[in-house]
Amino acid sequence: MSRLALLGIAVSLMGASSASAADLAARPYTKAPPPVVAVYDWTGFYIGGHLGGSWTNERWINTADTTAFGDLAPGQGFAQRGSGVIGGGQLGYNWQVRNFVLGLEGTVSGMSNRGSVLNTVFGAGLDDVFSWRTNWMATVVGRAGVAFNNNLFYVKGGYAGVNNKLSVSDTVPPNVGSGSQATWHNGWTVGAGWEYGITRNWIVGLEYDYSAFETKSYQLAGAAAPAVYTFDVKPKDIQSVVARVSYKFGGPVVAKY
Repeated sequence: MSRLALLGIAVSLMGASSASAADLAARPYTKAPPPVVAVYDWTGFYIGGHLGGSWTNERWINTADTTAFGDLAPGQGFAQRGSGVIGGGQLGYNWQVRNFVLGLEGTVSGMSNRGSVLNTVFGAGLDDVFSWRTNWMATVVGRAGVAFNNNLFYVKGGYAGVNNKLSVSDTVPPNVGSGSQATWHNGWTVGAGWEYGITRNWIVGLEYDYSAFETKSYQLAGAAAPAVYTFDVKPKDIQSVVARVSYKFGGPVVAKY
């Protein structure tokens, strides 16, 4: 074979090798898919219950007394603080936009806050016994919070109302008598809390609330009417700390890439 033929074959082999290398370099490279991150969705209706402790500041001031058994005169009265257990249910809806969560919630709670005072300060008989209690409370509030995946930190505020009862009893002769009245007091409430979504449906949390109420007039003359034993009564405030459990309907975990 001539030298020219050998040179041609070498040149052909070098060209084929270069083409193969170019083909290898041109192959597309496929990247691995990004990881999927689960994002908790707070949007949806929920229902649940709460249980904790509460404290009531109660005040009653006499405004009129024409009974024979009543020891207090206008301007005289008492204030007392009582504590107890509070528990009830909540129903609401949350709406999430990015990390912000807005909501509306209603609650109904029963409570055992009560107290009793023996009048050893005013009056000649010193034998009036006053008893009071706050029975149950209802609220309708708006909520606003910031969510960090399963964690929600929020504040709340709105309407509160409470059922309150005041009684008086004088059993020491010669002048005896008794009377009582239960009245609904309107007011307002504010609070703050934290919730955690343990699953896509079950939520637990802690909450603190402060509520204040209006003054109402109570008539405690009882059977002595038409004589009057009248008081301005005010549950000055009710504070509570409760643990909450709620079930949220729907709201699947959203995949975020």
